[in-house]
Amino acid sequence: MRSWTDTLRFAFQPVVNLTTGGVAGLEILARPESGDVLAEARRDPELDGRLAVLAVRAAARRETLLPLHVNVFAGTLADLGGLTPLHDAVRAVGRLPWEVTVDIGPPYTHVPQQALLEAVSALREQGFRISADGIGDGDVPLRLLTDMAPDLVKLDASLLRRPAAVRAMRTLCEQLGALLSVEGVETEGQYAAALSAGAQLAQGELFAPPSRLPVADVYVPPRPPDAVAMPKSGPSVREFVRPAALLPATASAGQVRALLTGSPEVSGVLLVDRHGVPVRSVHRSRFLLSMSGRYGHALYADRPAARLGDPPRTVGVDATAWEVLDVLAVGDRDRTSDDVAVVDRYGRCLGVVRLADLVRALAESRVEEAAGLNPLTRLPGSDAITAEVDRRIADGRTFALSWLDVDHFKQVNDGAGFAAGDELIRSVGRALQHSASASTRVGHIGGDDFLVLADPEGLDPLAVSVLDTPWSAGGRPVTLSLATVLCPPGSVSDHRQAAACLAPLKQAAKSLYGVSWVLGRAGLPGHEILRGSGAAPAQAGCAVAEPGRG
Repeated sequence: MRSWTDTLRFAFQPVVNLTTGGVAGLEILARPESGDVLAEARRDPELDGRLAVLAVRAAARRETLLPLHVNVFAGTLADLGGLTPLHDAVRAVGRLPWEVTVDIGPPYTHVPQQALLEAVSALREQGFRISADGIGDGDVPLRLLTDMAPDLVKLDASLLRRPAAVRAMRTLCEQLGALLSVEGVETEGQYAAALSAGAQLAQGELFAPPSRLPVADVYVPPRPPDAVAMPKSGPSVREFVRPAALLPATASAGQVRALLTGSPEVSGVLLVDRHGVPVRSVHRSRFLLSMSGRYGHALYADRPAARLGDPPRTVGVDATAWEVLDVLAVGDRDRTSDDVAVVDRYGRCLGVVRLADLVRALAESRVEEAAGLNPLTRLPGSDAITAEVDRRIADGRTFALSWLDVDHFKQVNDGAGFAAGDELIRSVGRALQHSASASTRVGHIGGDDFLVLADPEGLDPLAVSVLDTPWSAGGRPVTLSLATVLCPPGSVSDHRQAAACLAPLKQAAKSLYGVSWVLGRAGLPGHEILRGSGAAPAQAGCAVAEPGRG
């Protein structure tokens, strides 16, 4: 009698890194020729656990080096705990647990949450990475999602029609230290939407359909010109991680040579200890050059490959691309093309990053950044500040948005000349930058107008340093006006509403004599006069209507 395993086959679908365009992993999908084994597995945890083991073995038969994504129902984990058979199967086929991501899928209804969280913790202790699957189309409670703290969150592509929800999930992922992926991407429009919402990974028919053989070549559309720009502080290294070619630290040079010659896309091999911590880095070109030299194969083939390797260069998973470049800049100049290993907090290798990927992305971000800079002060324009305002609103952070300008600037230009006016503007811009804290963003929106986004505690030092300076242009004394609106969480919905709250405060500041500073609070009428004297409007604040009220 034939077993259900006799008719069961597996397909592989690439998970694509949207930054590099490379394949970040392979999801293994069960494809029975008859019957609905997945429906049975949903009801039978033992069967579901066996499917996960068979998926790993199927991948081993295809001899793929790519990281794997293995599907398991949430109920299976809650019932079986840490899936010890899966751990044993991964080790048996020569893979490492941290090369495997467990995609935990719905339904979550009636699943004991504490048992599920304990199982997730057990998987992590074994070394597996955790993915929350089916978000947006499933029934995972938000509280459970945050308690799971997954390494990866997979959204259904149908959620792309609700971009605000996707952006909110991206913000949550940033807080959890997780990557965001979109499943079921079938059109270039969905691809563009995923990029603009900040997703780092994606999979679907657009890139490559599920196939019986693992594929490393996928179709990635050209990046839209309005795709999300890199943050000024530098993109996270997570966005550039490629799969690493790993071998045990005891591997021979012959084993490394066989891997490299059989996998031309591999630029180097990391030799890791039994815990997955890199101990040596083998660069493809230097290694093959040594092996191809006279007597090279005879000398090295059966000896440890570690002798032909170098100390590994590593960065933490929370590093930025700029920090990776700092690592590459240290040491021998002939190692600047080496892959850099990305490690978790235990020092285990999660993948590698390549110099070419970093340089390309950072160059693009610098071009985009430079295009938005004011040519006079080299400060970003309003777009950069308003984008950061929206991020802080989404993060639920209290912030202070300020507008600063020079009083009677037209008269300054007319009396002292435009050159003196330009130098004054440059000096004010430099003073703002010099007094800004690490979390403060300064923008020059044209003419004599500046925008400043800061945390509330950073306001006083910045205001004192700028307002207490005796400014002049062409020997003529000049005063400044500053207007600030404090925006606690929930007081404004986006940067447009914050700007609307700031507008009447600007008018109030300009109505005062001498150096002035007016402070208002979003959602409350009125304002405080912190600097300046003279009559001012009584109600210059911004009252934001509560939801459901006029």
